[in-house]
Amino acid sequence: MSSHPVVGSALVSAYAKLGPVGDARRVFDGLPEPDLVLWNCMMSGYGYRGMWNDGLDLFSAMRKAGERPDGYSMVSLVSSFWNREALAFGQAIHGMCIKGGYDSGHHVRSALVSMYFRCGCMDSGHSLFGNLLDADLVTWSSLITGLLHICKYEESFGLFRQMCYTGRRPDNILVASLLSACALTVNISYTKEIHCYAFRVGAHTDIRVSSSLMDAYAKCGFADFAYGVFFQMPDKNLVMYNTVISNLGSHGFATKAIEVLDEMVSDKPKPDSATFSALLAACCHAGLLDEGWELFRRMRDEFNIAVKTEHYVYIVRLLATFGQLKEAYDLIQTMPVPADSGVWGALLWGCCVHRDSSLGRIVADKLFELYPDKASYRVMLSNLYASQEMWWDAEEVREELSNEDVHKNTGISWVGNAKK
Repeated sequence: MSSHPVVGSALVSAYAKLGPVGDARRVFDGLPEPDLVLWNCMMSGYGYRGMWNDGLDLFSAMRKAGERPDGYSMVSLVSSFWNREALAFGQAIHGMCIKGGYDSGHHVRSALVSMYFRCGCMDSGHSLFGNLLDADLVTWSSLITGLLHICKYEESFGLFRQMCYTGRRPDNILVASLLSACALTVNISYTKEIHCYAFRVGAHTDIRVSSSLMDAYAKCGFADFAYGVFFQMPDKNLVMYNTVISNLGSHGFATKAIEVLDEMVSDKPKPDSATFSALLAACCHAGLLDEGWELFRRMRDEFNIAVKTEHYVYIVRLLATFGQLKEAYDLIQTMPVPADSGVWGALLWGCCVHRDSSLGRIVADKLFELYPDKASYRVMLSNLYASQEMWWDAEEVREELSNEDVHKNTGISWVGNAKK
């Protein structure tokens, strides 16, 4: 059935959206006579991934096959241009849109506006936007998200206000995008402003908006505000629970994060491995060894969640923090999968903190076997020897760095660079 046009089109679209564009192309090449919808689906796949070279080749092949493009073809192609390198080709396609009359459609014009801003050509983007007599929500959103893409946050927030003054009501996706920008700028005033707007228009109950609000408040350093947003949500899903637990833990409120887990157990969502990663990280941040061990036990015994390497990293780090280095080493030996650099590195860090050179050497040798070209572990071991005045051993490790032609990255100071 894959040769049927409808089935083939659905397959191409599905593969393209899910990621394996190569599989989408193989399905496309196996279709005897692809129609315009199929050509557009395949070009959209390249557009999702920013693969403008492949998109241009396909567009050329479509024209050689005698298929006349439409507005959706142009949108699919323009959507693949994501950087300055592709700007000249984007301008050429813009010229084709004008000659073919495709630029009269809102979806084509909004795609062109967004393309210019993605490619860093703000003057052309502003000019194209300014020539629109009655820009619709799609075009406004394209301009604002285009500015967000190139980190022009002040301009994007200004345009958002301007759009609201014109009577256009943004959709929840745009509001969530702006809140994501608030998280990046760490500007609490922007976050509060958009929160008030979202509350006024009723968008604050949307899962995407509320999750973005929580993240923005947490990134701005206001974990209590983020929890307030979470608390007011009537229907909480797993993502929201994991987000608020991670936010509370990163700000040192580990006990409160554990209380949220108890709320979660009594509610519908069932915790997953990401939930316990956030909880164990919170215990590491706050130094709660007993609580960490209890969560580790509950994850395996109560919720039957497979323990992953990242969970071992946190529990080893906790044990190492309290000087229980032998217990941490014994735990690593019981792991069902081989320990990676994160697990061994956490134990080596503990050995350095508590100046255990004998175990530190064993752990460092494991890391040398796994990553012989990584200099940082040898430097840590050398510093461990030096902290105990074992100068001969420290010098020997340093000589190994020189003999094996392994180099340590030069340290830099952002503060010093900023002053310069």
